[in-house]
Formats: sequence, C-alpha cells, structure tokens
Amino acid sequence: MASGLASWPQDMRFSDVIGQDVIKDQLRHMVQSGRFPHALLLLGPEGSGNLPAALALVRYILCSERTPEEPCGVCPNCLKTARYIHPDWHFSFPTIGTNVTSEQFMPEWREALAQSPYLNPNQWLQRIGSENQQGNINKEECVQIVRKLSLKSYEGGFKILTMWMPEYLGKEGNRLLKLIEEPPDQTLFILVAENQELILNTILSRCQLIAFPPLTDEAVEEGLVRQKGVETEKARAIAQLANGNFSEAIGLSADLESDHAARFLEWLRSCYRGNGASLVPWVEEFAKLGRENQKHFFRYGLHFLREFLALKLGVSSRVRLRPLELETAQKLSAVLSYEQIEPIVGLFNDCIYYIERNANQKVMLLDSSIQLHRFLKKD
Repeated sequence: MASGLASWPQDMRFSDVIGQDVIKDQLRHMVQSGRFPHALLLLGPEGSGNLPAALALVRYILCSERTPEEPCGVCPNCLKTARYIHPDWHFSFPTIGTNVTSEQFMPEWREALAQSPYLNPNQWLQRIGSENQQGNINKEECVQIVRKLSLKSYEGGFKILTMWMPEYLGKEGNRLLKLIEEPPDQTLFILVAENQELILNTILSRCQLIAFPPLTDEAVEEGLVRQKGVETEKARAIAQLANGNFSEAIGLSADLESDHAARFLEWLRSCYRGNGASLVPWVEEFAKLGRENQKHFFRYGLHFLREFLALKLGVSSRVRLRPLELETAQKLSAVLSYEQIEPIVGLFNDCIYYIERNANQKVMLLDSSIQLHRFLKKD
C-alpha cells in the first residue's frame, strides 16, 4: 500500500463497508431474527464489498453484546475477531504449492485484511509470491476444513468458516458437500465469491445467495474520502474510472500525483496527428511508469471510450467526463465512428494483457501508437 494512505480499521464493522446499505440491513436482520442460513454465499463483482461485509457479519454474529447496528467492539469475542484470531472463526482462501493450506498463510492473510479487505485474487496471490503459479484450494485444505468443523466449539458458540473465492475449489469442492448439507450444530459457512459460473452447482444449491451489485460512483467517492483520505475532487475522478470497483479505486488512488486523463489525451492527439517526433519522448516517459500505473492508463482509455460512446448515443447527461475530457470527446465524435471504436478497445485490452506478461514496453507502446494512428485515420 502506498505511503500516505490510511490503513483500514482493524475492528471491521458494517459502517466500514462502503455502500451496500440494503444488503447490510438484510444481514443484520438475519442475525437478529435467529433465522440465519447454515450456508450463505455472498456473490458480487470485484470490489463490490462482499468480503468486507462477510468480515463485519462474522464479527456481528460472534459478538456477545451486539447492538442493533454493530458489534460492541469490547467483549472478549470482539477483541479476538478484530485481530482475526478467534478460535471458532476459520478462514479458507486460495494458496500456492502442493498440499499447502490456508493455515500456513494466516499471518499474510491478517496483514492483507488489515491493509484493505477490498483485495482481489491477483493481489493476494502476488502477495504470497505466486509469480506464474496458479492459486487453488486443494484436497488437503478440504480435509483440514472437515476436521476443524467436526471439533467442538472452543467458546461454546458458533463455529464459522469464511471461504474466500470458492471458485478456486474446482472439483475438490465435492469433498465438502456432505458437510455443507448436514453441518454439525451451530456451524456456519459463509462463502465469498465473484464468479458464480466457476462454482460447482452442487455447492450453489446448498447455499442461500445474496448478490452484491457494483458500487455507485457516490459510494466509491465517499469511501475514498472517508477511508483513504483522498481529496474530494480527486476521489470523484477516480470513482468515475473505477466503475463500481473499490479495489480498483484504491489502486488508482495509490499514485495521487498521476493524471491518466491528461496523459491519455496528449497521447490521443499525438497519435491522431501521427507526429513521431512527439510520440518517441512520450513513450520514453511512459515506459518509466510502473506496470500497475501503465495498466491503469489503458483502463482509463477504456473508460474514456465507454463515455465517448454514451456521448455519441446522445445520452450526454450520463457521460462521466471532466470538462477537458468532455471537450476532447466532443471534438473526436466528429471524426471517430462506431466501427473505429471496436478495434481500439481491442488494442487497449491487448496492451493490458502484454503489460501483465512483461512485454518490451517501448516496442509495445510504439507499435500501439502506430496502430492507434491507423484506427483514428481510417475512413
């Protein structure tokens, strides 16, 4: 995490979860009514807040003195759950290596959650040194889950398994079916997922599903200001780029001095003119940026094209562009057709792909600039 950005509150509460007020009320009501399902699936796109909501939910369930809104924060259970060390709260998440289980990565997991629970699988796997290895939730992990949840509760209350990204189970998930369908008394499963299609149907059928929508721009902006101390104007611009993904918003806010909009518009104008003399120094400077900033730049380009399409379709009231960006888009609308946009979108996606795979940056950027010039000038 970049310096200058605050860490996340360690004692995770519902009030620390960005937006999603309707779902938070629903989760509170489940607990208060005593009609909590034994297996719950919190399903939402990256950065929507389903993992932070799961953390706040478990703290609320295990609190012995909860209020109607939040855990008390001071009872023995709260003191343990705040540090993710409660003996009846178990975690499962993707790891790397043969027969490696989540237990071996718990220090890294606690540190990651303390920095921000809005992490994505790639960030987590990079943190634990995956490099080119694939993450998974393996056979040994499933065996450990069955063993842990078969034991008696240490504190005499609920035993809870929070599994993040059950998509990584694959067919190993079949080992957990009987346990999920007929769990021991006071045993709860809370699964947190992004892609329903990658989860076994036999697991899905045993869970009650709560779907998280992407965050609104307003929620992302408010979250950046409140949780990360980002200036309001900067937070508003980042929210427009993040497209409801708070994980993406945090990444964009990590380099508070960068302005991808200005850099992108400069590149767009140079490519349109086909001015090689100005493109070479631009490429030299761009190559000095880190990979994450380079990917954010092309993601901004995709955002600009989405808003440009909205402008061409005549829904200007919904266009999320700042004045200078909007002025450029309006000028561009006279020379750029719908047919030209598709290959440009493909080009930007290709650039992100190649950056992630350590392509030669200068060669890639010069080639992309030449391609973009051809796309822009195509009749």
